[in-house]
Amino acid sequence: MTRKRAKRLFQTLCPALYLALLSVPVCAQRVAVGIDNFSTPTTCAEEDNVSFALSAAAIGKFRIQALHPPYVDAIRTDSSAPDFSGCNFGEAPHPTDPRHVFVPRTTGLYDGEHIAIVGITFASFWRPHRVPVTVAGKPDAGFHLIQVFHKSGATPVEVLVLYPADGYWRAKPLPARHLGVNAYGSSFLLGPIEQDGRPVVNIARIEIEPEPLSVRLHFASGGQATVMVTEISDLRTALDVSFQPAHDARRPFAMLRSMYVADDNADASEAIWWSEPAGEGRRTPVMAVSSMQATAVRFGRTVRSLHNTSAPDLMFDAFEAPATVDLTATSQTR
Repeated sequence: MTRKRAKRLFQTLCPALYLALLSVPVCAQRVAVGIDNFSTPTTCAEEDNVSFALSAAAIGKFRIQALHPPYVDAIRTDSSAPDFSGCNFGEAPHPTDPRHVFVPRTTGLYDGEHIAIVGITFASFWRPHRVPVTVAGKPDAGFHLIQVFHKSGATPVEVLVLYPADGYWRAKPLPARHLGVNAYGSSFLLGPIEQDGRPVVNIARIEIEPEPLSVRLHFASGGQATVMVTEISDLRTALDVSFQPAHDARRPFAMLRSMYVADDNADASEAIWWSEPAGEGRRTPVMAVSSMQATAVRFGRTVRSLHNTSAPDLMFDAFEAPATVDLTATSQTR
């Protein structure tokens, strides 16, 4: 029997299974994505003026890594205090100031061998809602902040936070041993990016499984993402993100949000990006690039910053577009 005849017979006898198999992912194809720069100048170190949006025709998976800055071993005095010296908000409140009132609370959501999770509701927040969250099968009405702690010593170390009401994440590796603690810096968004005064991701509900740690996001506009925390170490914290279904091109699928005043006063001062997987990275100041096509990009600093000195670089890579079985193609006869 020829392959063509066999295919027609299978299509006749099992039409439902045949149609389902037409879209079965069989292998991952690494792709380059479009990265557009929407950054604007500022003199205020407390303003997120750096924005890079990541887009593609279809994305099934990608990875985010929080990595120590290259100069981490030379840090002897860290700095993570707020700096309002260059800020001028006038009589109006800062655009990210809280505007809605809540009953504050702090709740331990999970305390296991390696991971602890805490939920916090602030007394006020800039968006009017909270997002329901389920942790290890236990539901809650929701929080403004979810903290993840890694338990590797006498004191748990915070390595990851999520703000469910606007979709912002921050991640950092375990601190360098000579520092003992390290700062957060840049934030990131993942999922369908929308605008509501600033870029946001609207999440309908969240499900968290603690060990191994995974976070499932159900987006308000439909679809979901699963975020697997695949490594927490003193080298990196790594998150593998997969979309169900694959994210389409109508909105960016991820965004870096950061701050740049000057090379020595920034959470991200440069982008290192690769256009070929095996190629050499190109180093560009964050304010000097308009757009790029990249298979990987790392946002960070090689000049030591006075602001959030130990804050990590963020790297986006391992972009994959889902492939499908093509049962409609004409096969050659044997």
